Amino acid sequence: MFSWLANAWRVPELRRRLLFTAAVLTIYRLGSWIPAPGVNSESISNYFSGRGGTVLGLLNLFSGGALSQFSIFALGIMPYVTASIIVQLMTVVIPRLAELQKEGESGYAKINQYTRYLTVVLAAAQALGYAFLFRSQDALQANSGRLVLIVVTLTTGTTLLMWMGEQITRRGIGNGISILIFASILTGLPLGVAAWWNGGPMERIFFPLIAVAIVAAIVFVQEGQRRIPIQYAKRMVGRRMTTGGTTYLPLRVNMAGVIPVIFAAAILAFPPTIAQYFPSTQDFVNEYFQPGDVAFLLLEAAMIVLFTFFYTAVQFNPVEQADNLRKHGGYIPGIRPGPPTAQYLDRVLTRLTLPGSLFLATVAVLPSLFIRYGGFSQASAGALGGTSVLIAVGVALDTMRQMESQMMMRNYEGFLK
Repeated sequence: MFSWLANAWRVPELRRRLLFTAAVLTIYRLGSWIPAPGVNSESISNYFSGRGGTVLGLLNLFSGGALSQFSIFALGIMPYVTASIIVQLMTVVIPRLAELQKEGESGYAKINQYTRYLTVVLAAAQALGYAFLFRSQDALQANSGRLVLIVVTLTTGTTLLMWMGEQITRRGIGNGISILIFASILTGLPLGVAAWWNGGPMERIFFPLIAVAIVAAIVFVQEGQRRIPIQYAKRMVGRRMTTGGTTYLPLRVNMAGVIPVIFAAAILAFPPTIAQYFPSTQDFVNEYFQPGDVAFLLLEAAMIVLFTFFYTAVQFNPVEQADNLRKHGGYIPGIRPGPPTAQYLDRVLTRLTLPGSLFLATVAVLPSLFIRYGGFSQASAGALGGTSVLIAVGVALDTMRQMESQMMMRNYEGFLK
């Protein structure tokens, strides 16, 4: 592993990408500690003490602790994730958006522009909701002018994070949005380790075993794939005869990655934000939207399964894959080209996606139930929570896979074997 890291550092382009990603994450962490104008961070922190198992505690986890400081990055990147979900869902309903998807790069650029606009609107609404909530709980002393300044600051912070994530995707390593969420989750790791070390004997013994088992299971499923054999026939291209050959089409067991988990967390965080504008609904939200409750976990599991199928359908279109194979003279042995190939790919993908989605839902729910009824501390629960572990391990695997491809292009021995 150390020789692989040394080889990666020797590649100038890869070294620049790593340094750029590290610089952006450093700015992100610094901004998480700079409070918004006119905010008393100590009062907000006192309000958050003891709320680790609530929805606010979950939102604070995804913001890397910035929400408990009410800093300029208090909203984190979750408004952008929510906006992306809404826009992707609307592409199924609105024909104009569906047409933009088929236009290629120009269409995707227009859809991304709509997503950015919606992100600003959602961030402003969420910032206003938090400001009203904290002021109603006497954790924030602010008049109307200061509230406007706080809302503008937090909205600008989310917009800046959205831009930083896009820059990581273009000029750094990995998916920028996922990397920012990954960095936010890792900030709670030291507290979780300290709580485990200071915990009881049962927690000291079983916590590492459970953590290792969960990580190993995630890696096993995330790397699993079904390889569909593809045969290419000889054909004339211009004046040349191309040689046929045999290859395979890899279909991953969990093609959606950690995106369904992030989507589910963003959607479940939306009702508590809306409830801040309607105090009469606060009791209902407190009863049914607590991260450790069984009803909340079952709803989260159902949404993870739903979003896994949805995102897989967005990422992989069997009809397009079958048409591309036919255009290039490829076929699956024993399957006729055209619609039969599309039906076969759709059937195989459904059989892969179902266990993959159930696995994601199980890993997201079972650790939280075990922690709740196993007597682990709240800090340990935050470090071992299924949602946080799934996102952290999944993003780490995707980033490592991108670095692997960069190394293989330069004839270095990779890390993943």
